[in-house]
Amino acid sequence: MKTTIGVLYGGKSPEHKVSLQTAMAVMNAIDQTKFDVIPIYITKEGQWAKGEKLTSPVQDIKQLEMKPEAKEILPVALNQAPVSAISSERQEEETIDVIFPLLHGPNGEDGTVQGLLELLNLPYVGNGVLASAVGMDKVIMKNLFAQAGLRQVKYVAFLRKEWTQDEKKAYDKVERELGYPCFVKPANAGSSVGITKCKKREDLEAAFAEAFQYDRKIIVEEAIIGREVEIGVIGNDNPICSVVGEIVPKKEFYDYQAKYEDGNTELIIPADITEEQYQTIQQMAISAFKALDLSGLVRADFFLAADGTVYINEINTMPGFTPFSMFPLLWKHTGVSYSELIEKLVQLAIERHEEKQTITYTF
Repeated sequence: MKTTIGVLYGGKSPEHKVSLQTAMAVMNAIDQTKFDVIPIYITKEGQWAKGEKLTSPVQDIKQLEMKPEAKEILPVALNQAPVSAISSERQEEETIDVIFPLLHGPNGEDGTVQGLLELLNLPYVGNGVLASAVGMDKVIMKNLFAQAGLRQVKYVAFLRKEWTQDEKKAYDKVERELGYPCFVKPANAGSSVGITKCKKREDLEAAFAEAFQYDRKIIVEEAIIGREVEIGVIGNDNPICSVVGEIVPKKEFYDYQAKYEDGNTELIIPADITEEQYQTIQQMAISAFKALDLSGLVRADFFLAADGTVYINEINTMPGFTPFSMFPLLWKHTGVSYSELIEKLVQLAIERHEEKQTITYTF
């Protein structure tokens, strides 16, 4: 009997469109001789819709935008059975064996959906509740990196209320502790949404207003002269790393448009780095993976300064996952094809779930 994968995509997030693109690519790459594929769509309003088992490739992304039959908030779409009866055990022909969440940004990549799947006792690909939440919140992430002794650039964080009560104080703190240039980012957003590079006070004022549109908390980071490099990590307790790739944006930095719209970026894989630099990046990526209790997959992003110093920037618990995204390309150049990568991640999800089932509680 084939394993049935429920591909979960869409969601209440600014990255809804990106999620659809990723889902289409993954569905079409899954080996249907080994797996049955069931699409599960979350609308921008948070409604769930479950499609029929795929029997042919998805030709148009509009096929994925299914209409819910009812305005359900709880995911009855995960199974034909009542919500209370949903579990990982087969109850009927279309029971789902494992969920592949391809949700980017808030309300999907931040531990919310992962928590739901834990309650439903369903295996799922990727990071758990805590790791997903920490991986989404750049401030908490960087605090844990600091505790783990990982080298990173200087940063400061602000809540919206702090800023509105005394804007000048916030700007003065950035200038005093970081200086220019610097980057302003929402703390909880992915895909470079809401990020601005600032070179003067006027830039900073506009950047704060922009970033606070996406989150109640923002982070401001020191900018350094150097290169942006990334590495892929997969595994559970014994993670392994891919080759390193370099991002060379033709704009000032790697923003949302450069990632998804204008293609105005060069990806160099493998990156032209020394073996010593590779070993440092690999070791720091594994240390970050363990410090945040990650599992399944992560893309770890680094800065390589002009003097050769390596700084960890951030990790992404559900990186871009089309065949042309950095994470799958890193693994392709490491010797793992797109379809093989998907299969490995599904197996890691099942292994992690099976281990959890060995835990017993006494009351």
